[in-house]
Amino acid sequence: MKILLATASIAALISLGTSAPAQAETKFITIGTGGPTGVYFVAGNAICRMIHKEAAEGRKEGRKHGFRCAAPSSNGSTYNLAQISQGEFEFGVSQSDWQYYAVNGTSDKVVNDEGFRAVFSVHPEPFQLIVAADSGINSWMDLEGKKLNIGNPGSGQRGTTELLMERYGTDRDFFGLVTEMTSSEHSNALCDGNIDAFTYVVGVPNSGVAVATEGCGAQIVTLDTEVEQTLIDERPFYAATSIPASVYSSQKEDVTTFGGYATIVSHESVDPDVVYEVVRAVFENLDDFRALHPAFANLDPDSMINNGNSAPLHEGAARYYREKGWIE
Repeated sequence: MKILLATASIAALISLGTSAPAQAETKFITIGTGGPTGVYFVAGNAICRMIHKEAAEGRKEGRKHGFRCAAPSSNGSTYNLAQISQGEFEFGVSQSDWQYYAVNGTSDKVVNDEGFRAVFSVHPEPFQLIVAADSGINSWMDLEGKKLNIGNPGSGQRGTTELLMERYGTDRDFFGLVTEMTSSEHSNALCDGNIDAFTYVVGVPNSGVAVATEGCGAQIVTLDTEVEQTLIDERPFYAATSIPASVYSSQKEDVTTFGGYATIVSHESVDPDVVYEVVRAVFENLDDFRALHPAFANLDPDSMINNGNSAPLHEGAARYYREKGWIE
């Protein structure tokens, strides 16, 4: 019995000795995204896919970085920024406006941290007011007495909606009902008649929006009043944008609104080598990345480096961009 126990102990020690180095080489990266039907979720998982594609493990060729990546669904922009600041996420997807507010400390709706660092931007994100087909809503002020979903706490959708509410002078009492559903809930709620409208900041086309437009004829409302123009004039991360009628079959006319960009954010405390490998994985496989969602189709290095990134570039990202000759 003693011989068996000793043999088992030696075997266990050998096993630990051989497996420990492999475990030490594995590094786990977490990217905060958004709701499971949104483009943030696709973007985060597309980045992970590129990282895993580049990895050498199990293949004769590849990057021997040992990274393993996860991009779980989360509450969205402001939540992701808070988790990055606390060291819970290495990266997160955030609306460009909330990246700006977070690094500059100009909003009490998001954590302020001068350590935030830009990595790259992804797709444009128009602010959308989506209304039921028979709601009679053709402008923001038509929402009076209506049931509006403003998004869950922690989402950029919620923050930008509250900004617009403030600028229009429409507090919660202006609406018949204000709900706080997530992006995976609001389209079905609209089609079921539980709400009359919802706001959404998301790249187009979007499968969640399509649930409402294709499923029950929902419409996207034009927002191009003095309110939106003032926001565009005041804030460099906003621009006027158009959603073509052809994006969703129920939309018969082009829609004018405003918006920014989805951006990938990290923190100065994250190892530059980690950020370098993440950036390299995406840009060395940019054609594959573009193919993963229609919102990514027109991405190019120049726009991804320059559009919507108000925080300083992370050292690891800048290193790769300099190697490519894209920045000085």
